[in-house]
Amino acid sequence: MKGGQKVFIEPHRFEGVFIARGKEDALVTLNLVPGEDVYGEKKIAVQEGEQKLEYRAWNPFRSKLAAAILGGIDKIHMKPGSKVLYLGAASGTTVSHVADIVGQEGLVYAVEFSHRSGRDLINVAKKRTNIIPIIEDARHPHKYRMLVGMVDTIFADVAQPDQARIVAINAHNFLKNQGHFVISIKANCIDSTAQPEAVFAGEVKKLRAEQLKPEEQLTLEPYERDHAVVVGIYRPPPKGMKKEEDD
Repeated sequence: MKGGQKVFIEPHRFEGVFIARGKEDALVTLNLVPGEDVYGEKKIAVQEGEQKLEYRAWNPFRSKLAAAILGGIDKIHMKPGSKVLYLGAASGTTVSHVADIVGQEGLVYAVEFSHRSGRDLINVAKKRTNIIPIIEDARHPHKYRMLVGMVDTIFADVAQPDQARIVAINAHNFLKNQGHFVISIKANCIDSTAQPEAVFAGEVKKLRAEQLKPEEQLTLEPYERDHAVVVGIYRPPPKGMKKEEDD
């Protein structure tokens, strides 16, 4: 898709995320590897002064994080230079956009258990060198503790009944104090008989018990049914003390 004069790129309020304004508006990220797409997404070339920049369309029907951004989430806690631990990386669709956001100064540790998806993920990481693919079970962070440093943010989309525990055990190993988490919760993966709202409330309670304090919750309609994203802080400072870094 050639942008030419018809498409204007505007920065989104999240640093590293952009909106392409044209015939149809689209959420986009600046392509870290110009000329390369990851999952057949549209590429938008824009001339900015002497520079030709390329952006990739970010499809909210294929990415929970894109759905949350378009749904109006307040914070994603990922920006240029961030270090992110991504649990449930699958084939690397959303991971590739997170890699665009954090840029060359940032890092995405991408954990995926399925070897089939893992092969795709490894191929994405060959071109995007700020992605470190880890083909392991996120339930056992000790297996990859030598590969992962301390991170600013954990993003999780593992769709497992024990997801809260999986996030907690990884947070205890790798998430800095007052770091953040962004979790996509699929209600019927946890309890297909209960109302989604009850499932989300139950998960939030489990997170609190592990010093993961939710600050925001958002459902993902119209992009996903019975999904919510929960964003929060790990080991918040005692009341009365300011956060180390106001994000």
